[in-house]
Amino acid sequence: MSSVDVTDYVVRGIRADEWERVKELRLAALRDPVAALAFLDTYENAVEKEDRFWRERTELAAEGATKGRQFIAEAAEGSWVGSVTVLMEQPGTVDWAGHPVERRQGHVVGVFLRDGHRGNGLIQALLEAGVAWAWEQDAERVRLFVHEENERAQKAYLKAGFGPTGLVLAFSNDETANELEFALDR
Repeated sequence: MSSVDVTDYVVRGIRADEWERVKELRLAALRDPVAALAFLDTYENAVEKEDRFWRERTELAAEGATKGRQFIAEAAEGSWVGSVTVLMEQPGTVDWAGHPVERRQGHVVGVFLRDGHRGNGLIQALLEAGVAWAWEQDAERVRLFVHEENERAQKAYLKAGFGPTGLVLAFSNDETANELEFALDR
């Protein structure tokens, strides 16, 4: 992946004590007009979750975590404007869709940038941070799924070095649509 100039932002991993900000950013993501294409959750479901859920979710993806890591993009004035989470999948297990995992790999989920912060290379910087973390965890590849109609996201993933693998799954909220696997090999 090529580096981009995102001097107005800091891309970093979250800390366990930042659960309220993690919650706010996730709820913002779920209110985005393309959320139905990008996420397997809804705002209505997520907003009902107790604070304990958000604390635990944040702790599992914070500094020092080995099963998953969340990275955020923080604007110069301190607001969080984007996020990427990478979950580690182990060979010999099955993934969330019930398919066998054949190798140690990172799985990118929860990709989001607030409107007004898109199109400037920030998504590449977030993906770069997530992929670097996955390589540090000895991942052999990093993958993600993208809705077949989410062309904006597909273009961003291609620009970041991911490519379609040919695996197509029907698991989105709209059962008539498909999710395409994109991957980046080490």
